[in-house]
Amino acid sequence: MARLDNALKDNPATRVLDAAWRAAAYCLHPRVIGWSLLPLLLAVVFGVGAFWWAWEPAVSGVRTQMEQWFLVDALLKALDSAGLSSFRAVLAPLVVLFLAAPLIMALSLLLVATLMTPALTRMVGERRFPGLVKRQGGSFWGSLAASLGTTLMALLAMALTLPLWFVPPFALILPPLIWGWLSYRVFSYDVLAAHASTDERRDLIRQHRGPLLAIGVASGYLGAAPALVFTFGALNVILAPLLLPVAIWLYTLVFAFAALWFAHYALAALQHQRSQADAVDADARPLPSPPTEPPCPSV
Repeated sequence: MARLDNALKDNPATRVLDAAWRAAAYCLHPRVIGWSLLPLLLAVVFGVGAFWWAWEPAVSGVRTQMEQWFLVDALLKALDSAGLSSFRAVLAPLVVLFLAAPLIMALSLLLVATLMTPALTRMVGERRFPGLVKRQGGSFWGSLAASLGTTLMALLAMALTLPLWFVPPFALILPPLIWGWLSYRVFSYDVLAAHASTDERRDLIRQHRGPLLAIGVASGYLGAAPALVFTFGALNVILAPLLLPVAIWLYTLVFAFAALWFAHYALAALQHQRSQADAVDADARPLPSPPTEPPCPSV
């Protein structure tokens, strides 16, 4: 039975699921809920401000571009002739909301990574791994630079693959993969920055790339759920000021759960890695020589 338990613990899938339920339980902690308020408040202030400042120019620009595209203009004229002229008025705002969703998601992820992840990782370390020594292999500025650079790369990948999002199979695969890769790169660094040394962090991410990427992709699929608040069709245009804070709040919760998921898995893997290294050092250490008996005195 003990061997079976150890085999299950060594199974990557089991470790991923173990970290998942622990992360879900931690999300209900009052401190986690309190920490989520600051990034939520900042994201809502920024998002609502950008909405009021850029909404009309963005809708006008999109409408102008659509009228210049022959196929879109022909489609709108066909809708007008079919008695669906009201759809023309809401099409441009719906496109703006669709294009704004990745930016809202990226903003939420950056705020959670910057403002919440260090506190979440510290809580996981104190409650579950109190004996894990902090070796400070990362820094706040290194984390911020890595997060910004990786987020820009993810947004560029989204822009390049955007036409494929309208094809059903790719629409279900590409966005979660991109967001999963982004979550994997950002949170893998952040949750190990305080506890692991630079070499430990690099070795651990390389050895556990598969499970960490799987956690990221699963988080990417969870991140698609808040976009459902924008699936009310033409009602989005009227309810946009109310739907925006709701979407940001849901994104904040999803990425807080993802940060906790990465923290539980990565810190457990770090502890296991150090215990193995200590065992190897103990085996390599030479055994102490037996004490020698003093010579017998001569008679």
